[in-house]
Amino acid sequence: MARPTAQVLALLELLQSGGVRTMAELAERLGVEPRTVRRYVSHLVDLDLPVESVRGRYGGYRLAAGYRLPPLMFNDDEALAVLLGLIAGRRAGLATATGTAGETAAAKIRRVLPPRTADRLDAALQSLAFTAEPGDLPAPRSDVLLAVAEAVRHHRPISLQYTSGNGRRSVRVLHPSGLVNHASRWYVIGVDPDIGEERTLRLDRIADARPLPGSFEPPAGNDPAGHLLTSMARAPYQHAVSLRIQGTVEQIRRRLPASVAEVREGADEGWQDVEIRAESLDWLPGVLAALDLPFVIGRPDELRDRVVALAERLAASARRESTSS
Repeated sequence: MARPTAQVLALLELLQSGGVRTMAELAERLGVEPRTVRRYVSHLVDLDLPVESVRGRYGGYRLAAGYRLPPLMFNDDEALAVLLGLIAGRRAGLATATGTAGETAAAKIRRVLPPRTADRLDAALQSLAFTAEPGDLPAPRSDVLLAVAEAVRHHRPISLQYTSGNGRRSVRVLHPSGLVNHASRWYVIGVDPDIGEERTLRLDRIADARPLPGSFEPPAGNDPAGHLLTSMARAPYQHAVSLRIQGTVEQIRRRLPASVAEVREGADEGWQDVEIRAESLDWLPGVLAALDLPFVIGRPDELRDRVVALAERLAASARRESTSS
């Protein structure tokens, strides 16, 4: 028979899997008598773990939320999933400014992995490749992220100490409607109650976030991710590009995502009106060629000249004969 300590830990693992575990189920899984299960539960309670007794026909025991995090029991696959999730999260920009917490958590799990599981993890990491280098972008503070998320969930106003892109500091009140992670950056979307307009703020520029009394009604049809992409597409840039493209919205979106272009149904059937704001036109001729769809350039004339120049270069290259033997 396994030692009592090992059995107590096995009981904790069963309870952590969620739901109510009946006395009969626990006794069978642990291979002990019901009275022994009760003794093991008492050991967990003595360790300040929040084990609750549930009465009734389907009663038994369950693990409730406590005032501190209890020891967590993972099987091999769960430990691998957590570690890979931490690694992928850091690469995707999901980490916060206190990223060392993720590193120490990964180190703790990695240190206690059985040799076979550790070898499997090393094999996965050594064979894993990413298509892009990790971005060196500022991350939001954990306390700011959690405070904003709580305000979003409970529809509470929040006061933010914010630094704009030009370095100007201010205190802003926001009715937050959602959090969005886009291109490795965190954003909060909400309404400025003083002027009644939607705002998009970067979380890494928020030094402090404090909830305010009261509540607000979220806007109808709330779509924080859609609002962020639309606001990015409408941001002021050097060039305002107007196009008509023959094709479906899905075909156009393959090369021109919502963060780059606004796409609306055109007056002519099968044609879409596309608006793009860009700092440079250098990339657009190649994208339009890659669309492989008929298009008409409304503005600017400079883009038309660039597309013609690209077409001439491609035609010249296609006519050029190979000199290799």
